[in-house]
Parts: sequence; structure tokens; C-alpha cells
Amino acid sequence: MSPKQYVIVVAVVFCALLFSGCQRASVATVGQNPRAAADIRKAELQRELDKKWESPNTHFELGQLYHAGGDWPKAEWHYNIALGFDPAMRDAQAAIVKVQMDKGDKSRAEWAANTYMTQAASSPEQLLSLGMAFEKQGLDSYVDKCYQEALKIAPNSPTVNRQLGYYYLAKDKKDIAKEYFVRSFQLNPDQPDVAGELGRLGVAVKIPETSAVSPENLRQPVKPASGPK
Repeated sequence: MSPKQYVIVVAVVFCALLFSGCQRASVATVGQNPRAAADIRKAELQRELDKKWESPNTHFELGQLYHAGGDWPKAEWHYNIALGFDPAMRDAQAAIVKVQMDKGDKSRAEWAANTYMTQAASSPEQLLSLGMAFEKQGLDSYVDKCYQEALKIAPNSPTVNRQLGYYYLAKDKKDIAKEYFVRSFQLNPDQPDVAGELGRLGVAVKIPETSAVSPENLRQPVKPASGPK
């Protein structure tokens, strides 16, 4: 290898090591800076919208990022666009209520929540779906209203009773959770997940030897979240 070739090789190796180090530093910086990570994700989502503007899920996620950053007008704007493309998008509906609460406009939040609950009132499944969305946003008072209204419509629904069981269990209200789990299991013993929760709560149950568990009964409960971070 000539001296000139040697210098070129050394220079290439040095540049490669320098570039690699910069990449690691950049990744580490982003990992340690949630705002930088959020900005990167916003840019990615915006590029997705440039290709497909009519995506309600993309608008919703972008709205969540603006919401978390305290940019409530942009968050609300994207939530409304998401609902424009999917009027029954429960997550976006709950987020609209949450952003009004965060803005301090409780009357508008109450109006929006009541509107969405009225829209969902004809179906216990829709009320459960809306209640779960409220749960993700940490809006407990509306969660209670949705679940209790679903229970009024379908008191003998194992699904409704089960979801109430999981809700109160997540709130560490084990006695109340146990009542709903027991009721759900009585209505449908083909629920291994409910049987497991009852066992952990000290209630002995017997699962039928032959069971055809439906996908509905295996649905995982949605645990409440603290809202947008």
C-alpha cells in the first residue's frame, strides 16, 4: 500500500467512526429528550398525511402529540378532522372532551361528552367502547356514566359486567370488582379470564370442561391511562 493509499484509508475509517459516533450521540439525545422525539414523530405523521390526508388514525395520533405538548388548538383541530373522516371514532371523541377540560372549558366538555354518550346510547357495545376511550383519557366521571348506562340497557350482559369488574379492579376497588366478575361468570361460565380474576380475588370457581370460548369473551380489558403525556 502506497503512502497516499494509506492516508486515504485512514481518512475513510476516521470519517466512518466519527459519523457513527454522531449517530449514537443523536439517538441518545433524542432518547433523553421527549420533546425532540415528539417533534420527529410529528414530522413523520405529517409526511403520512401528505400522502393520505383522510387517515383518521394519523390525525388522532398527531392530535395527541400536540395535546401532550399543550398546543390545544392544533390538537382539537386534528381531533375534529379525525372525527370528520370517522364520526364514530370513540378515542377522538374522548380526546375532544379531554382537551376542553384541559383548556378549562368544563361546560363545553360536558356538552361534548353528553352529545357523544347520546349518540352511543342505543348500544351497550358502543357505550362500552366510549367508556373505554374515556378511561384512556382519565375521565373517570364519564367512564362511570357510560358503563352504568350500558348496564341499564343490558343488565344480563356478561361483557358489560366483566368490563365493570376490570374497571373497578384497576381502581383497586376489589370488593366491587368481585361483584361484577361473579355476576359476569354466572351469566357466562365460559370466561377463563374472569375465572382467573375471581381466583385471585379468593372466589373458587369451576370452568366448564368443554368450552367454546368466543373471541368476544377473550377480549382483553382496556386499563385506564393517565391521559396524554
